Amino acid sequence: MVIYIGADHRGFNLKESLKVFLKDLGYTVVDEGNAVLDPNDDYPDFAAKLSKEAAIDPDNRRGILVCGSGVGVDVVANKFKNIRSALITSPDQAYMSRNDDDTNVLSLAADITDDQTSKKIVSVWLQTPFSGEEKHRRRIQKIKDIESSLGM
Repeated sequence: MVIYIGADHRGFNLKESLKVFLKDLGYTVVDEGNAVLDPNDDYPDFAAKLSKEAAIDPDNRRGILVCGSGVGVDVVANKFKNIRSALITSPDQAYMSRNDDDTNVLSLAADITDDQTSKKIVSVWLQTPFSGEEKHRRRIQKIKDIESSLGM
């Protein structure tokens, strides 16, 4: 599985830490930026770039986005068809987002979630499979139907 990762200046340091962590776990990591700490960059640029890549093969590609609050990157990611992004602040929430909602993009808040907690969240999120329960499949299909009705 390929993991795409991206962050603005407020999430840059956490992104860099998570890249090393993911590579140490054996994942292929593609950095969608920013490549340098630039206090004038804008989170929509990196969130859109990552989401476009993840949407190409949403079953086999996952994305991790980081900004200060996590909200901005999450909003951008969810504008893309076949992307289900969740702003996660705890390992339990990471589990539920994968098990119940089959999320494929994880949004993190660098100003709120510390490095160690973020690594726990990422580990749980990556290791948790989608349950496939009928009620969860039904709900995801309703999301896809909404996307289609909106021309996404």
